[in-house]
Amino acid sequence: MRTLRTLTTAVLAGAALFGTAGTALAESPSPSPSTGADDAAAAPTEAGTSFRTATVIKPDQRATADASTGDYLYWVLPVDAGQRATVKAEVKLPQSARHGTATWQLDVYDGLRRRQDCQYGARTRTAAQDAGSVELSCTLRTVRAWSEPWANDPLPGGYYIRLTVADLPKDDLGLPVHAEVGATVADMGGAHAVDGTLGAPLVPGASTADPEDDESTAPEDEQSAAPAKPADLIAPDGGWSSGGWSDRWLWTAAGGLLAALAGIAGYRFTRGSGRPSRVPPGA
Repeated sequence: MRTLRTLTTAVLAGAALFGTAGTALAESPSPSPSTGADDAAAAPTEAGTSFRTATVIKPDQRATADASTGDYLYWVLPVDAGQRATVKAEVKLPQSARHGTATWQLDVYDGLRRRQDCQYGARTRTAAQDAGSVELSCTLRTVRAWSEPWANDPLPGGYYIRLTVADLPKDDLGLPVHAEVGATVADMGGAHAVDGTLGAPLVPGASTADPEDDESTAPEDEQSAAPAKPADLIAPDGGWSSGGWSDRWLWTAAGGLLAALAGIAGYRFTRGSGRPSRVPPGA
């Protein structure tokens, strides 16, 4: 009984240890960039007008742009495997008299330029004729490290944000507006992890030739002055993850350890204390 009690205590201690560690990994927030004056100053103040000219923004940055009603505004955001992005936009409408309501729309596309559905939020909203601003938001599905070719799962890479007006009176086209766009990225943990990874994130320039080959053939002065590639500009601050590690490996190891301890405890319990007392010693 003393051995059984010891094994039971070890099982409970192991469960508490791994449970606490797994919870800490799952609930600990991912480090976010500083929101000081330097980051605010570095936030983009212009937007692109197409996918090819989209302005790169980082998580927790507040990008701004002055445009005309009817323009298509584009930004691109890096989202890695296991992360869920929430994009929010606010459009400050002109104070001059408008001729009717205006419907604004926020769309998010992945690196293959497939429009991704929003799990939460209102990506389309109609502003009244006298409204001063309109706010939109879109929370995407968790990005997967790998997916089947036929699936429409979100994959790691650059996510394009497009903001435009979808419906309004023709007389209101061209009125000045001020747009603000920001995004937050949350790490969802190993519960959303999948086996396998992409060969490269879906960003512009990822499928070009090996940059080492280009640098080896270029003169030294051109190598030092070479501009950053689009893939490098879109990459997260900490680089792209491989997608192979997640905290579910910890839960797998904890389950194996608990199963082994339970097997030892079951064996000790069913084996008994040895020879029965009623059996003679010489039998």
